[in-house]
Amino acid sequence: MGILKKVGTCLSLFFYFCFFTFSLYCMYERKGRGVFCMSDYQQFIANVKRKTGIDLALYKEAQMKRRLTSLYEKKGFKNFDEFFRAMNHDQALFHEFLDRMTINVSEFFRNAKRWEVLEKKIIPKLLEKNKRLKVWSAACSTGEEPYTLAIILSKFMPLSQVSVLATDIDDNAMARAKLGIYTERSLQEVPEDVKKKFFVKEGSHYKIIDDIKRTVTFKKHNLLADPFDTNFDLIVCRNVLIYFTEEAKHELYLKFNRALRPGGIFFVGSTEQIFNPTAYGFEVEDTFFYRKM
Repeated sequence: MGILKKVGTCLSLFFYFCFFTFSLYCMYERKGRGVFCMSDYQQFIANVKRKTGIDLALYKEAQMKRRLTSLYEKKGFKNFDEFFRAMNHDQALFHEFLDRMTINVSEFFRNAKRWEVLEKKIIPKLLEKNKRLKVWSAACSTGEEPYTLAIILSKFMPLSQVSVLATDIDDNAMARAKLGIYTERSLQEVPEDVKKKFFVKEGSHYKIIDDIKRTVTFKKHNLLADPFDTNFDLIVCRNVLIYFTEEAKHELYLKFNRALRPGGIFFVGSTEQIFNPTAYGFEVEDTFFYRKM
C-alpha cells in the first residue's frame, strides 16, 4: 500500500505539473509551424526591434518593463500589445516611448564655444592640407555629435563630399541615432537658423533631415578591444574618456594618436584635458584640441 500511495502522489504531482505547464502555454502564441513561448513583453520587444532596430532585451528587464508599463498604463492601455498597436498610428506616442526608454543623453553643439573653435579655426587649417577630410566621431552615443560635425562640415563643402564615421559600443544608442529624432532639450544649443535648415519639427520633437543623415555612417566599435582605422584628419571623442581608468586612457591616447595622420586633430570633452600631451605624441592646438606631432 505504501508503494501505491507513493506512486499515486508522484502521478498527482506529474499531472499537476502538466496542467500548470499547459496553462502557461495557453498564455503564449503559436508562430508558424513551431511553438514560441513569447510573453506580451517579449512580443513587444520583437516588434520594437523590427520597427526601430532598438533591442530592449539588452536592458535590465525589470527596470525597463516597469518604466514602459508605467507609460502605457498612464496612457490607458491594458498591455504591451495594445500599446504597440497604438504607437504605430500615433507619432506623438511613439516619440514619448523613445524618450521613456532612452538612457543615453547628449546634445547638439554641446559646449558651443568649442564647436565654434572647430568651425572657425580647426577645420579651415585642416582643409589647407586636404580638401576632403576623414572624420571619426568615436563613442557617438545617440548621434548628436556626428550630426553636429556633418552640419559644420556642410558649411565648407557640398554634402556629397561630407563623410563622418560614427561608432559606439551600444547597439541601441546607434539605433536611436539612425532614427534621428530628438527632443527640444537636445537642440538647446543649436542656432535658430541651423535648426530651421537641418531639422524638421514633428510635434514636440525634431528630426534631422535625410541629407545630413546620409553623410554619417554608423558602426559598432569597442574602443578598448577593437582596432582603429588610420589616416583620420579629425577624431572627436568627447565626454567618454572620463569614465575610463588612467591605464585605459593612456592606452587610448596612444591609439587615437596612431589613428590620426600627421597634423591631424584630436578633439576631447571639456573635462578631459590631456595634462601631458607630448607623452602621447600630441601638442596643444587650442583648449581641448590636440594636434598629432
